[in-house]
Amino acid sequence: MLKTDFFADVDKSTIDFYVQNVSVDDIETGIHQHKKSQLIYAEGGIVHIFINDKHWYLPARCFMWIPANIPHSILTYSKNSSLYNFYFKTSDAEDNFYSETNIYFVNDLLREMFLFTKNWNGIILEDDKAKYNFLNAIKSILPEMDSNKLPISIQHPFPKDKKLIEIGRFLMNNIDKNYTIEEVAKLFGMSTRTLSRKFKESLGMNYVRFLRSLRVSKSFELIAENQYNMYEIAMMIGYNSLSAYSNIFYKVVGVRPSEYAQMLNKRKN
Repeated sequence: MLKTDFFADVDKSTIDFYVQNVSVDDIETGIHQHKKSQLIYAEGGIVHIFINDKHWYLPARCFMWIPANIPHSILTYSKNSSLYNFYFKTSDAEDNFYSETNIYFVNDLLREMFLFTKNWNGIILEDDKAKYNFLNAIKSILPEMDSNKLPISIQHPFPKDKKLIEIGRFLMNNIDKNYTIEEVAKLFGMSTRTLSRKFKESLGMNYVRFLRSLRVSKSFELIAENQYNMYEIAMMIGYNSLSAYSNIFYKVVGVRPSEYAQMLNKRKN
């Protein structure tokens, strides 16, 4: 569980900027909110963000903007992930960008600016002119990212039931394998019938649809990394053919994975 005791400092009205960068194997927060807006960026890994019963999936090479006073929780179980958190004082008089929750693609310049702050943590005061002005520059250019909104709204179902969360983690760590619901139920010491009921009650979907969602989610990350071709990605997430993967991706997302990759590449240039 990620400690949130620093929020008392974040919420001070005299503080304009607060940075909290961490490198951990997994992060889980309870539902919380703060008086400053938050920019969250993960260098590597998958981040799940829950806001008002909606589940946002934050893929690689993207950041999420969460306006002030919005209750939310964060979950990631990716190995060796670096999480960058920037807290900014905002006001209603500023650009509309700052009042809208959304996910944006990170261009190379903005990514380098995030990475530059890797060793920063805590309150950034105006007396520290270099850091203060640097964070002010990040905040100032964010409205220009409006055209970099993620082309596809990615919302990925994920359970709140502790046992299903454990199963979800297991499946993500073995995403290239084809475990049946019978095999998973046996591994986690329950009957197939009980596990099926859990999926229906907690998620409103069956095991097959849940596994499919996990695979598509993982493929978003692999596509954004731009290191693998579509056939390699299909194999890495458990499909035995490119056509099977492409058809499932299209059914879930509405575009082919190759089309999605092209959309991301356009935002890199």
